[in-house]
Amino acid sequence: MNEETHHPAQPGGHVVVCARCDTAADSEYAPPTWVCSVENGRRQYFCDNCARSHIRAIEGRLDSPWW
Repeated sequence: MNEETHHPAQPGGHVVVCARCDTAADSEYAPPTWVCSVENGRRQYFCDNCARSHIRAIEGRLDSPWW
């Protein structure tokens, strides 16, 4: 099969920031405990504290403005 593999875009030196509380990650990549969500074509990251607080809304696939 000739399927093209798409890798996530590299942040390119940008610090990853939580879209909810503005907590910055320690590196340019989101830690494995953070949640990534694509909303309106934009990739957003949520820190582990915000993800834990809103896990039911995330699992219900509600957009972040709803929570």
